[in-house]
Amino acid sequence: MENQGYLKVMILCLVALFVSTHAQLKLGFYAKSCPKAENIIADFVHEHIHNAPSLAAALLRMHFHDCFVRGCDASVLLNSTSNQAEKNAPPNLTVRGFDFIDKIKNLIEAECPGVVSCADIIALVARDSIVHTGGPSWKVPTGRRDGVISNKTEATNNIPAPSSNFTTLQTLFANQGLDLNDLVLLSGAHTIGISLCTSLSNRLYNFTGKGDQDPSLDSEYAKNLKTLKCKNINDNTTIIEMDPGSRNTFDLGYYHQVVKRRGLFESDAALLTNSVTKSLVNKFLQGSIQNFYAEFAKSIEKMGQINVKTGTQGEIRKQCAFINS
Repeated sequence: MENQGYLKVMILCLVALFVSTHAQLKLGFYAKSCPKAENIIADFVHEHIHNAPSLAAALLRMHFHDCFVRGCDASVLLNSTSNQAEKNAPPNLTVRGFDFIDKIKNLIEAECPGVVSCADIIALVARDSIVHTGGPSWKVPTGRRDGVISNKTEATNNIPAPSSNFTTLQTLFANQGLDLNDLVLLSGAHTIGISLCTSLSNRLYNFTGKGDQDPSLDSEYAKNLKTLKCKNINDNTTIIEMDPGSRNTFDLGYYHQVVKRRGLFESDAALLTNSVTKSLVNKFLQGSIQNFYAEFAKSIEKMGQINVKTGTQGEIRKQCAFINS
């Protein structure tokens, strides 16, 4: 009996420890501690996002890049005096929206100092910016805490690149607990936003190092890109629409581009090189926009909970670019 009592105490202690360090996110986490927080964020997004609609895609991309390195902990926002933070890694050099997040953080801090994490702000802003540009909504449970480590090498190794092939994509997504369905759905976010010629210059001009073109890219589309947009391999300033003609509309246009072999990135073309992902692309393309929105919501909700820090883990930063000292 004594041993049984001891065992029960040990189990209760372990459960308490697990709960304290792995507390779950929940909807309305700040309902009592900072009840106006989510409205402050939504109002700011609503007021400003229409002035720069392409920023919606950038903020969604920031959320994605943050979650793929050390989980959704706002480590992508941290500065480094030695340029060794995540934002200094090649995949993040074109990430935009840092000032947007900082302005919201300042408003939140004025209302509730030291309560709302930068990690939650990123997640909420990503959702609200897409909603305010006419895209889908999704649930954003809150309670994330901010990380204190940001590593350039980890970002380089964990964030999928435009040149990623299917095997690399599958591995990087699986490392985060995401499956092929998530890969296809989250790739669908390429229906909005812009990129630069640098992201596909090799596909157009030097695919195998012999001055050739990627055969998986539609030849007519490639010709148009070379003629009208990326006129030489060294162009690093020209902007290209991810989904030509509807870059600000969250629709099924991306999947139309992919099946026509007109996805901008090698990672887009890679979706057609696997039977499962190819089937999923066609499935979503043939379905309704409402179905796409619903399925996309499930995948991004899943992504938003990758390795989150809760409870006593991490901290609540006072400024998003700096850990507390």
